[in-house]
Amino acid sequence: MDEIAITVKDLKIRYKSVQAYSIKKSLLRLKSVDTKAFEAVRGVSFEVKKGEILGITGKNGSGKSTLLRALANIFSPDEGTIDLHGHSISLLAIGVGFKSDLTGRENIMLSGMLLGFSEQEVRDRMPEIIEFAGLGDFIDMPVRTYSSGMHSKLAFSITAILETDIMLIDEVLSVGDEKFKKKSYAKMKSLINQRNRTVVIVSHNLGTLEELCDTVMWLHDGKIVRMGEPKAVLKEYREFMK
Repeated sequence: MDEIAITVKDLKIRYKSVQAYSIKKSLLRLKSVDTKAFEAVRGVSFEVKKGEILGITGKNGSGKSTLLRALANIFSPDEGTIDLHGHSISLLAIGVGFKSDLTGRENIMLSGMLLGFSEQEVRDRMPEIIEFAGLGDFIDMPVRTYSSGMHSKLAFSITAILETDIMLIDEVLSVGDEKFKKKSYAKMKSLINQRNRTVVIVSHNLGTLEELCDTVMWLHDGKIVRMGEPKAVLKEYREFMK
């Protein structure tokens, strides 16, 4: 029987949005702030087997990144459950997890320890992470001085070298220069080919999903439209997007 890495049951996540005019009225003490709940993820249930590569696609605003951040325990479910069955997990996404005033080197240490690695384990892998990122002297500069591409290189390098049981990847394979894109894509494929790592990839690049994934989920308005064999699901999604 296949081991399950991720179990999601009836997951619902809501945002509270505040109307600008109600903030103004609140400041003027005319009335309390009006909030409106928006349900970003609407009763989603699925399982991912250990070693499986799940791709998630859908239009902007369909709930993909929200779902990924819920799996990473950044967002808490309003309803439903997420069970990672004791597996360690890391999220690779732009703008997540770095302290802007710390250097790249210091952020490697912080990120590694937040992922559950010991200080010595991070130190042992530090040279490999720095070499893979290829940031040169910028590794000792504050991350706030980094471009989005440099940020992506460092984030990818940490997640790829400090290997967790489950890797969550949010569109970062499309960021950075062409040379790094090729290097990161090759590294991603080598990690996937080990087949002992579970990967969830959110992407608009349907070609990437078709090549890398065992299963694809199509999300629309916070709900799963279809989940299954990549070619079949993506063919239907392409027709929908025409």
